[in-house]
Amino acid sequence: MTSGQIDDPVAVRIVAFLREIGLDVQARALSEPTFLPGVHIEHGGLAVDPTRLTYPGDLLHEAGHLAVVPPAERAAMHGDAGGDQANEMMAIGWSYAALVHLGLDPAVVFHAGGYQDGGQTYLRNFAEGRYLAVPMLQWVGLTLDQKRACEEGVAPYPHMLRWLRAE
Repeated sequence: MTSGQIDDPVAVRIVAFLREIGLDVQARALSEPTFLPGVHIEHGGLAVDPTRLTYPGDLLHEAGHLAVVPPAERAAMHGDAGGDQANEMMAIGWSYAALVHLGLDPAVVFHAGGYQDGGQTYLRNFAEGRYLAVPMLQWVGLTLDQKRACEEGVAPYPHMLRWLRAE
C-alpha cells in the first residue's frame, strides 16, 4: 500500500460515503502529528494517511465533527475539532447513524482504542436504544426523534434527513 492509496475495505466504504455526502477526503502522506492516527481535519475536509490509519471508524467520527457545524464553520475547521462538548456528542450520534446507514458494525467507530476507553459504554447505550445527542441533531436539522418523525411520517433517528448541517 502506498500512502495515497486506501486499501482497507471498511475505510474505502467510509471514504466513498463521505465523498458522496459532500465532504472532501484526500488520501496522502501526513507528516505532522494528528489527534487520531492517520486522520487530520483540513479546511473543512479530511486528510487520511492510509499507512498511519489505525481505526477506519475514526474517519466517521472526525467527519461527524465536520457535519454538525454550519458550513462556514466547517470550512474553517483545521487541525482538530475543538473542545465543544455539544459538538462532540453530536459527532458521536452522527457517526452511529452513519454506521447504521452503511451497515457496519458499531465497533468500527466505538473501538477499544477510542473514547478514553468508553467505547464499550457507547456500544451498550446504542444497542439498548439509548441514543446520544438526538435532540441536538434534530435541533440542527439532521434527524428527527421518534415522536417528531411519527408526526412527519418519516423514519426516526438513526435515519438522517440530511448528512451535513445546512445553516
